[in-house]
Amino acid sequence: MTDPPYRIDTERLVLRCWDPAEAPKLAAAVEASLDHLRPWMPWAHAYPQPIAETVALLRTFRGRFDLGKDFAYGIFSRDESEVVGGTGLHRRDEGSLEIGYWIRTDQAGRGLGTEAAAALTRVAFELCGIERVDIRCEPDNVASRAIPRKLGYTEEATLRRRLHGPTGDPRRRDAVMYSMFAEELAGSPASGAQLQAFDALGTRLL
Repeated sequence: MTDPPYRIDTERLVLRCWDPAEAPKLAAAVEASLDHLRPWMPWAHAYPQPIAETVALLRTFRGRFDLGKDFAYGIFSRDESEVVGGTGLHRRDEGSLEIGYWIRTDQAGRGLGTEAAAALTRVAFELCGIERVDIRCEPDNVASRAIPRKLGYTEEATLRRRLHGPTGDPRRRDAVMYSMFAEELAGSPASGAQLQAFDALGTRLL
């Protein structure tokens, strides 16, 4: 697998590797969205937290990205003045990546999560060269489940007790698994995602 790019520009968004200096922007986005995030995201229960802890989190994200271990992206407005949410390409099984995502409350309902996931779907297949992309959602998370459906992913199964509960209880919630294989991209809505992708030096890759 080729590592994902450091920066992806879409029609309305910038997806890029986190910088620890952006901790205050991230904390503000999360804290403005706690009621929206806490039912689904166990990590949201740690907020509000000291800004030093968010700095440490972003240092971890950046370190793992640089080492090719995991690829967490901030989702920013096109002028990069605001954190819109977060996403990532996460190593799970050999030959596959999993997309995760969240969007801040005041930006929800505009299709931004779909736009980000579509861009990452193209990147995963066209740049990283992997065989399969997965998206896992809780059965009751209607907004999250709408995204893979819009992009042409196939719903494979409901896996029992695979996700942590909202307060971090391990393996308490079911997960609906959606997947797409490389040969299915061309016929999917995700293939039409408009994007530019760049490496750490700013060289355009896609």
